Amino acid sequence: MAHHKAAKKSIRQAEKRNEANRYYGKTTRNAIRKLRAAEPAEAEKMLPTVVSMIDKLAKRNVIHKNKAANIKSALMRPAAPVAEVK
Repeated sequence: MAHHKAAKKSIRQAEKRNEANRYYGKTTRNAIRKLRAAEPAEAEKMLPTVVSMIDKLAKRNVIHKNKAANIKSALMRPAAPVAEVK
C-alpha cells in the first residue's frame, strides 16, 4: 500500500490510464473485426479510419509500433492490387 501522497496519486492516474487504454484497445479490435467482415467496397471506406485508430494506439504506447505496422500491413494486403507476373 502506498504511504506517500504522490504515490497514491500515481496509483489513481495509472488506474485511469489503464481504463482508457482498455477502452481504446477494445474499440480498435472491434473496428478491425468489422473491417475484416465487411464487403470490399465498404471495407475500402473504413480502412483509413481503422488505420488511424491503430496509429493512435501505437502513439499512446497501448501497442508496440511494430505490432501496429504488422496489423496495418495485414489489413491492407487484400486491398492491394495483384502484380502481374511475366
